[in-house]
Amino acid sequence: MIKNIAVIGSGTMGNGIAHVFAQENFKVTLVDVSADALERALLTIAKNLDRMIAKGTLTEVDKQNTLGNISIVTTLPAGVAEAELVIEAASENEELKLKIFRDLNTFTKPDAILASNTSSISITKIAAATSRPEKVIGMHFMNPVPVMKLVEVIPGYATDAAVTETIMNLARQLGKTPTEVNDYPGFISNRILMPMINEAIYALYEGVAGVGEIDTVMKLGMAHPMGPLQLADFIGLDVCLSILKVLHEGFGNPKYAPCPLLVNMVAAGHKGVKSGHGFYAWNQATKELIIADRFKKN
Repeated sequence: MIKNIAVIGSGTMGNGIAHVFAQENFKVTLVDVSADALERALLTIAKNLDRMIAKGTLTEVDKQNTLGNISIVTTLPAGVAEAELVIEAASENEELKLKIFRDLNTFTKPDAILASNTSSISITKIAAATSRPEKVIGMHFMNPVPVMKLVEVIPGYATDAAVTETIMNLARQLGKTPTEVNDYPGFISNRILMPMINEAIYALYEGVAGVGEIDTVMKLGMAHPMGPLQLADFIGLDVCLSILKVLHEGFGNPKYAPCPLLVNMVAAGHKGVKSGHGFYAWNQATKELIIADRFKKN
């Protein structure tokens, strides 16, 4: 039975994954090269737990138990040596992920399962960087992890069926709904979501409507809880661009080509909530809107 988890990367996804496992009494080691990032991650987890207490879904004792289940480490060998499952949640960068998996192959126990939270990169390619492709799998959580119920489970070409079943059951233990999908670019969630976001950006780029109008149509007309441009800001425009590039290169289909406006915004450092500027302006600390519609079509 898996009880010891290591999570690589303490950003938005990494600290969320650590949170949900720790809350279910798994022992979690959160690994990041930056000690400051790890401290920020613990503060984020504590704040999210406080929100749950305020809503009456958690007690102060539960909070302390959850935080007590999390250890922080800045070196990979120490962080993963005892892990039975390692979940990589680093930036959506293929070369970085391949390097991490080569290192994990060296520093983890031979029977440890190695999972990636990648939102689009081939699990089969990631697995090929190791000597145990049968134990490599995709475990794609949705943001915000403590709230969203879906986990996309993506077996690679060589992933053992028993490993897939283990991860499906583990997701259920977290109160999530696991959904198994095949290993093709973007899987299901981003293969469908990113072209919609890209089309919304094209509509803005071509002057069909403004940011507020596009998001309002999708919220009120299609019952989406958040418009595609606001959602893109939350995901990170750089992440959206990376996923679209994976789709475009993976399928060779021009319908996945990133809108030039998105390319320019990322090049300018406008990455959405994380940078304070995207299709909207944001308070980076609170993730709240500063200006409802800051984007100028001209």
